[in-house]
Amino acid sequence: MATLVKTKETVKTPRIGLALAGGGHLAAAQLAVSAKMTKQLAASKPRIGLALAGGGPLGAIYEIGALCALDESLKGITFTNLHHYVGVSAGGFIAAGLANGMTPRELCAAFIETDAEPSEVFDPAWLMVPAYGEFLRRSIMLPGLVASSLWRATFGGKTLLSALEALGPALPTGIFSNDEIDVRLTRFFTKPGRTNDFRQLKARLTLVATNLDSGDAAPFGQPGWDHVPISKAVQASSALPGLFPPVEIDNQYFVDGALKKTMHAGVAMDEGIDLMFCLNPLVPFDATQPQRLAQKFAVGRRIPRIIDGGLPAVMSQTFRAMIHSRLELGMKHYERAYPHTDIVLLEPDHRDTAMFLANTFSYRQRSQMAEHAYQSTRQMLRSRKTALSAQLARHGISLNMDALDDPKRHLVAPQPAATRVGRAIASLEEIMEDLSHTLKPSMRPSV
Repeated sequence: MATLVKTKETVKTPRIGLALAGGGHLAAAQLAVSAKMTKQLAASKPRIGLALAGGGPLGAIYEIGALCALDESLKGITFTNLHHYVGVSAGGFIAAGLANGMTPRELCAAFIETDAEPSEVFDPAWLMVPAYGEFLRRSIMLPGLVASSLWRATFGGKTLLSALEALGPALPTGIFSNDEIDVRLTRFFTKPGRTNDFRQLKARLTLVATNLDSGDAAPFGQPGWDHVPISKAVQASSALPGLFPPVEIDNQYFVDGALKKTMHAGVAMDEGIDLMFCLNPLVPFDATQPQRLAQKFAVGRRIPRIIDGGLPAVMSQTFRAMIHSRLELGMKHYERAYPHTDIVLLEPDHRDTAMFLANTFSYRQRSQMAEHAYQSTRQMLRSRKTALSAQLARHGISLNMDALDDPKRHLVAPQPAATRVGRAIASLEEIMEDLSHTLKPSMRPSV
């Protein structure tokens, strides 16, 4: 798992105390002092943001597992009480849940299948419903387009290829419908204690989509965009072109926010964030590099050549490489544009066979992948504890080593007991990685 940490100068946090005296004549003065101290404490509290990139069902599973590991492994931070959440595509599901006060463990219970019954909130089967409405709308246009095409080919003097181009508007803009996302999330976010209105949230939430006609980013949740229901914004942000039809909002059409940028973390950092956590679930798989020895013992699966997987594997690798190259450029831009913000990027190891070969539409594998993301994040925190501890300490955050060193901790299923050799190899690799990253003057994600 690659991690990028960008540092800034240490800022000392003031230590503030308050003692209240008795007597009714002092009540007003005490209240004034209390209000002033509260404001000072709020001002001294670090502003922490979280940006979640997309990646389909696999991306959501990885981010939930990683967040569960972070939540129990970091002291001094509550992931339901951050300053700003930014979600793109699948990351929008998770960001909206956290902003509504759902803990990572609650998100896991809602989004990850842990028993024989379908999950209450998120079921990949929602995304496999054919877009019947889109098919019908396009089929209605077909007779007129066919007549026009025949006219162009016979009497219009056009070539056959040119005539066939006239049939383009009859092709559906998406194969599957994602309307169920809006329906189910509306039902979920209108339950007591939650809201489907950006303006009623305690924290800032931005869900980014792309305006299809202009190509500009659409930051739902920002002023001028916050009247759109959260559920509708999630639907628009996750409408991958070709797979799902564009989503209509206010007579405009929107598609997946990843078309513009991979992370969109700058939306939050523009507001002066002190510490920014960024989670990216998709990385290109490196089949040329050996697995970690500990991973070989745990997984037992050989590293394939990409071409052996046929067209699906080639297309997946191509998509991952394109997305990740933009992310790397974006991170370099963030370093220059936000020099006073510490940025921590978390993403899978580029040698992780399990993450590349996962079938996210298998209920059993969904649980396994959530557990895998959870354990791999814990391993990363242990292997880079020295450098991360120094960076996080500036914001009052520390590593919970008791939790990290507990081999019995699990997310959705107990892990098989590691052999003595496996534990020794894993421990040695973690020590070597920790030393390697401590000696580096700066850390960048692996390519």
